[in-house]
Amino acid sequence: MRPSLVALFVFLLVAGCMAGNGAVVRGAGPDDLLKLRDGPGLSHKIIIGLPDGTRLTRGGCVTRQGRVWCRVSLTDRPEISGYVSAEYLAHR
Repeated sequence: MRPSLVALFVFLLVAGCMAGNGAVVRGAGPDDLLKLRDGPGLSHKIIIGLPDGTRLTRGGCVTRQGRVWCRVSLTDRPEISGYVSAEYLAHR
């Protein structure tokens, strides 16, 4: 992919991660869960697993080691919050 296309892709991905957006877990699969972590990265502790269809409120996003991580909270239980990989989030 050309550098200008990569920059555009990253911009669009981060723009989609603007704080306050509603999101839903997509792509974890029928036999897997998206890991909600206590920090942005695979080395952070897993808080809980989220099945496809879980409704989330998205906060800000950061990039760590080539992956975009978004701060989220469960829409129905906002006291549960952490970070998930942006590639598993869809707008609701």
